[in-house]
Amino acid sequence: MKGIILHGGHGTRLRPLTHTGPKQLLPIANKPMSQYALEDLREAGITEIGVIIGDVYPEKVKEFYGDGTKFGVKITYIYQDKPKGIAHAIGLCKEFVGNERFVVYLGDNILRKGLTSYTKRFGSSNAGAMILLCEVDDASRFGIAEFENNKIKKIIEKPKTTNSNLAVIGVYFLTPKIFDVIAKLKPSWRGELEITDSLQLLMEAGLLIEHDIVTGWWKDTGTPEDILHANRLVLDSIGTTEQFILNEGATVKGKIIIGKNRTVSEDSFILGPVVIGNNCVIGPRSRIGPYVSVGDNSVLNNCDIENSIIMDNVKIDTKTHLTDSIIAAGCEITASNHELKKQQFLLGERSQIKF
Repeated sequence: MKGIILHGGHGTRLRPLTHTGPKQLLPIANKPMSQYALEDLREAGITEIGVIIGDVYPEKVKEFYGDGTKFGVKITYIYQDKPKGIAHAIGLCKEFVGNERFVVYLGDNILRKGLTSYTKRFGSSNAGAMILLCEVDDASRFGIAEFENNKIKKIIEKPKTTNSNLAVIGVYFLTPKIFDVIAKLKPSWRGELEITDSLQLLMEAGLLIEHDIVTGWWKDTGTPEDILHANRLVLDSIGTTEQFILNEGATVKGKIIIGKNRTVSEDSFILGPVVIGNNCVIGPRSRIGPYVSVGDNSVLNNCDIENSIIMDNVKIDTKTHLTDSIIAAGCEITASNHELKKQQFLLGERSQIKF
């Protein structure tokens, strides 16, 4: 079985964070969100992976993942010239897939349970496809599966009204039969080839579509609020038997993950769950946590930070209380004379704020 990770899209709702790179490389708990997808595929025994890249800094994707060797997989890059929909991206993979069954994983989704049990089930099934479903509060934001007699009757993209709250999440188990369906698709009102339309046509052609309900949680990281929430969910796994895979060399102390060569001053305090990268300096007089991830080579002085993502090479040296913030790589926040107060920032790469 092969895997496909969708790594395209413009990430307009995440600007300015996506002005300088694809959204799937934004870190969740110090790890690019698409790496969670790759590791899920690898842990399920899928090591031949196609990565769909678009026109948003594809060289950064290739630079990070390379040929996949350092992640224990083999990566083939497939180019999509414009974001024309999930089904369009899948259609580009016909040659890569060949005659094998395959799994499509959206690179901006994170799944708590992983894929192993689902992959085993699909591998021994005669179904034309298998989809994973998750209960959601707002059905109008997702593709929704409607049922009749406990079987999927219809799959609708972002319905205005529906009697179901089960969303089709961004993981699809497919066979090469999907390519014939995609070839017949017409663009939706959004100008895209919809995966929900593809699945609907599969059913209408008489093919069985199986489903499973996701246990634990699933997160689609389309907005800054979603990213912060995903960060909290991943950090909550620290110190548990279901902890997400750690980067090599990191250590766990209770609810805190600490990288190499870090320095924490005696007058500073870390309240987990928190992850701190390599070569970081915390303090003097800093309070970090809860629910904070700090990237490599960052220096945090005189500040309080909670429920925030601080990326690599960030310098904060001011009496500030950051909350619900995302600070991209290379940013600098400094002040010579500033009173401690709560602030919220969403800063793109290499931004500078001076008081």
